[in-house]
Amino acid sequence: MSLRLDAPRRTTDVRRFTRAERWMHRTTAALMGVCVVTAACLYVPQLAELVGRRELVVRIHEWAGLALPVPVLAGLASRAFRADLGLLNRFGSHDRLWLRAALRRDKRAASRPAGKFNAGQKIYAAWIAGATLVMLGTGLMMWFTHLTPLVWRTSATFVHDWLALTIGIVLAGHIGMALADPEARRGMRTGRVNREWAEREHSLWRP
Repeated sequence: MSLRLDAPRRTTDVRRFTRAERWMHRTTAALMGVCVVTAACLYVPQLAELVGRRELVVRIHEWAGLALPVPVLAGLASRAFRADLGLLNRFGSHDRLWLRAALRRDKRAASRPAGKFNAGQKIYAAWIAGATLVMLGTGLMMWFTHLTPLVWRTSATFVHDWLALTIGIVLAGHIGMALADPEARRGMRTGRVNREWAEREHSLWRP
């Protein structure tokens, strides 16, 4: 009597991000991390005493902030990245359903329809892009003090400092959500995700 063994089921992966998109994300994350760490060293007294060399920390912070938009600008050369920007910039009726479910803490996949990016990711992308531009503008006012009146520089310092704190909180939430979703992290690390995950979490996405 022969014993029949079923072949192990294979899960098909689908491509989510190209290599150019992944490198752009990593470079942006590294620059943002440098900005956050150096800002903490400038504003937290205990860290400032531990690190010292304030002038060097200031220069690293300034140049990292100035370079922050560069990966995104370079990424515009990628057709895939431009296509993803178009998806991030569209907010449809299914996104409103996703947000209502999120506010109700309804975690059922069926109640959270999403395309390649869900409503939360779209809002985060728009917010962090706007916040980066504001930080760049206010930072330039603080750096080149001779270009603007004193009242502008004072206002820029106020906005820069408080927005930096807000960015730190939002980034912590972004990292926390990424840590809670290993498959999403794999997608950003390798460019590919499990098809079952894609169908469950992004039911309207057709890769």
